[in-house]
Amino acid sequence: MAKLAINGGEKANPQGHIKYPQISQADRDAVNRVLDREVFWGLNGPEITGLEKEWAEFVGSKYALTCNSGTAGLHMGLAAVGIKPGDEVITSSLTFVASALCALQHNAIPVFCDVDPRTFNMDVKKLESKITEKTKAIIPVDLHGMPCDYDEINALAKKYNLKVIADACQSHGATYKGRNVGTLADLSVFSLNGLKNLECGDGGLVNTDNLEYYEKANQLRVFGEKLKAGVPRDYNSYEIGWCYRMLELPAAYARSKLTHLADDNAIRQANAARLTAGLQGMPGLITPYVPEDRTSVYHYYRIRFDPKALGINMSPNEFRARIQKALIAEGCEAKRWQTRPVQLQGLFKDKTGYGYGCPWTCPYGSGKPVNYGPEDYEVTQQILEDSIVFYDPIYPPNGAEVVDRYIAAFKKIWENMDEVLDFPIDMNDPTINSL
Repeated sequence: MAKLAINGGEKANPQGHIKYPQISQADRDAVNRVLDREVFWGLNGPEITGLEKEWAEFVGSKYALTCNSGTAGLHMGLAAVGIKPGDEVITSSLTFVASALCALQHNAIPVFCDVDPRTFNMDVKKLESKITEKTKAIIPVDLHGMPCDYDEINALAKKYNLKVIADACQSHGATYKGRNVGTLADLSVFSLNGLKNLECGDGGLVNTDNLEYYEKANQLRVFGEKLKAGVPRDYNSYEIGWCYRMLELPAAYARSKLTHLADDNAIRQANAARLTAGLQGMPGLITPYVPEDRTSVYHYYRIRFDPKALGINMSPNEFRARIQKALIAEGCEAKRWQTRPVQLQGLFKDKTGYGYGCPWTCPYGSGKPVNYGPEDYEVTQQILEDSIVFYDPIYPPNGAEVVDRYIAAFKKIWENMDEVLDFPIDMNDPTINSL
C-alpha cells in the first residue's frame, strides 16, 4: 500500500485542480463594452435591463430585478410581501446567515427549522410545528444547489396564509418536478457572489410572477421611491428604502457568464455523478442524495462520514477532521462550509440586534422570549461536524481526470486507515476549519 502523503508519501493529486472562476475573452469583451460606452450605472442601463430580461427568460418568470447582492434580494423579497415589525419568518438552521439576517433587517423575528439529514434542506416534517399566529413567511434554502420540497412547503403556506421567498442563492439552473428554480415561490432570490454557479463578483437577482411584488421590491431597491422607465424622477420616498442597485460592469459580466451557465452546470453534474460512482461502496462514507423528482446543480458537493460503519470508536467530528487533513495532504480540496448552525452565531445567541435587543424585544412581537434551542439544530450540528465539501474540483473546466484523482485519494486513505487514526491532529488547526 502506498504511504499517505501526510506521512511522507507521494500525493494522489499532485497536479491539484483549476480554480473557479476562469475569465474568458468574452467576459473581458463584455466588461470593455461598458467602458467603451461610458454608462456605468442607472436602473435603466442597457446591461442591467439586458440581464433582467435574459434572466427572466432563462428562469421562465414574468419579472426579474437586479440588485447588489443576494442578501439585498432577500430583504427586497420580505419587503415586497409586506413583512412588518414583530412578524416571524421561518428559515433553515443550515444556511448562510443572510437567510435569517434579512428578517432582522426588516424588524422581523427569524425562526429556525432543522434540516433533513440527507438533502440538507429544511425538514418539512418539522416545519408546521414552527408556525404560529405571528408567522408571515417561509424562506426555504436550496442548499448546495438542490431545490427544497416546494410542494409541501407551498401547501403549508397556503394552509396558513403565508408567503414563500425562496433562497435560491445557490441553485441557479436547478429544477424541481420539471420546473426551474425561480418559478416555485412567491419570489425567488439568487446571489451572484463570486463563488456562485452564476457570478459577477457580487450581485443578486429577484424573480417573481406577481406585478405587485415586483413593484414593491423595486421600490425598496431605490430609496423607497416609485420609479418607472421614461417617467422623470421626482425624488419622493414613500417608505424606508435602501440603495440596492446593481451597476453596469457586473451586469455585463453576468450576462456573459449566463450564456454558458447551462453547459457549466452540466459539467458540475457530470463531475458529481462520476465522483459519487467512484466512491460507492466505501464504508463510512455518505455521498450526496438527490431525490428523483429534482436536479441539483452542485454548488457544493458534501460528503458525510460515519466512523461507526468502519468499527471506529471516535467522534464523527474528529474522524472528519482526520480525513480532511489527509485529503489536504494528498493535494485535494477539503473544506467546511459553515462551522455552526446560524442560531449559534453571536448575533442570535446574544440577541443584540439593533441595540436593546431589537427586534426580539419589539413591542409588536409575541411578547414571549425567543429561544433558539438545540432541538432546532440537532441534525444541522451533526452534519457540520461529520462532513466536508468540495467546490473547485466539481467546477469547470475541471473534469474526469481531476475527479479520478480525488477518487484515488479517498481509496488510498481508506486503505491506510490505521495511519489516519494515528497521526497527531490539532482540532483548532485552521486548515481543517476553513470555509
